[in-house]
Amino acid sequence: MLIIADNNIPFAKEAFSHIGEVRTVQGRGLTADQVAGADVLLLRSTVKIDGELLADCEPKFVGTATIGTDHVDQKYLASRGIPFASAPGSNADSVAEYWSCAVLLVAARLGWELAGRTAGVVGVGNVGRRVARRARALGMEVLECDPPLARESGSDRYRPLEELLQVSDIITMHVPLNRQGPDATLQLADRDFFAKLKPGAVFVNTSRGKVHSGAALRNAIDSGRLTAAILDVWENEPEVDLELVSRVDVATPHIAGHSLDGKVNGTHMLYRRTCQVLGAKEQWKPEDSLPDPERPRLELDGAVFDAQLTATEAALSVYPIAEDDRRMRRVLTLPAADRAALFTSMRVDYPVRRGFHNIRVALKNGDTEQRQALAGLGFQVI
Repeated sequence: MLIIADNNIPFAKEAFSHIGEVRTVQGRGLTADQVAGADVLLLRSTVKIDGELLADCEPKFVGTATIGTDHVDQKYLASRGIPFASAPGSNADSVAEYWSCAVLLVAARLGWELAGRTAGVVGVGNVGRRVARRARALGMEVLECDPPLARESGSDRYRPLEELLQVSDIITMHVPLNRQGPDATLQLADRDFFAKLKPGAVFVNTSRGKVHSGAALRNAIDSGRLTAAILDVWENEPEVDLELVSRVDVATPHIAGHSLDGKVNGTHMLYRRTCQVLGAKEQWKPEDSLPDPERPRLELDGAVFDAQLTATEAALSVYPIAEDDRRMRRVLTLPAADRAALFTSMRVDYPVRRGFHNIRVALKNGDTEQRQALAGLGFQVI
C-alpha cells in the first residue's frame, strides 16, 4: 500500500509505516503525476484536493492534517466514494497560545492593562472557545459572535457582530472561510466592519487571509481607527501585502497553529481515522515520538510582577513570538521573486514550538490571581 504524505506532517513515517510504504512530498505545487497510484493521501492546506489532483489515483482514504477544509472538494470526494477526514481542533490550543502571546506582547508595547477590557471573539468553534478562555484568564470581559451556533442553540450568549464591533477593545477572528451563503465570511472584515469598530481597538486575524480586506485594514490603520493589528494570515498567500506587513504590529507567516504538539495532534487524528477506514490495528502513539521540551520548567517570583506581567513573562519565555515577527519582516527586504519562497520556507522549516501544557511554572510568592492567569493560559502551575 502506498501512502503519500506532505513532508510538513510530522512523524508520518513513524506512524504509518506499519500500514504501508510512506512517501513524503513537498505539498505546495503537488501534481497528479506525483500522487498517481496512491492508496492513502495525507496532505495540508497548501494543496488543492480535487478531481485534477486525483485524476490518476484511486485512494482508499484522503485526509488533511488541518482544521480548515476550504482547500478540499468534498463533493468530488463523496461522488467517488472516497473517505475523507480533517483534523478539527488539532491545533486549537496552539492558535490560542499564539493569540495569548501576540496580545500580551502588543499590550506591553501599548501599556494596556488587559483586565477589564473587552475581547470580541468572532467564531466560537474549537479555536474561538479556547481564545475566549484565555482572554477571561487575563481578566478580560468576553463577547462571542457565532451566527450558526446562535441559531442552533437559541442562546443569547452569542451576540450580533455589530454589538461586538461597537464595544470590543480587541476584535479577533476565528471563522472558517465561507465564500457564500448566510454565514459568508469572505472579506467579512471590510470597510464597513472597520467603520463600525470601536475607535482605538486592536484587530486580530488568525483564521484565513481572505476573511479580511487588505485595503480596508490598511485604511483602518492609517486613519487611526485601529490602535494595533495582529496578522498571521494573508489574502494571497504565499504572496503577502508588503504595505500591511509594514503597518501591522505583529506579522507572522500563517504559523499560529504550528506548534509541534498541534501538528502531531493532526497526525494522530488522521492516523486513527486511517486505521479505522483500512481496518488496521493502531500501533503508533504520539508520546513515543515527541521530544522533551527545551525548557520544561520556569521559575518566576510573583512578588516582582502583577498577574498580567507574570503571564507575559511566562508566555513570551516559552514562545518568543517577536522572533517569528522579525523573520516575517525579511520579506520587506527581498525582491518580489523571492518573497513567496521565503513565506513558504518559514512555514515548512518552522522551528520546534511546544505547547504550554508541557511547561511547569514554579511560582514563588504568587497570589491566586497570578496562578489563575498562568493556569488559564495552559501552564502547569506548581
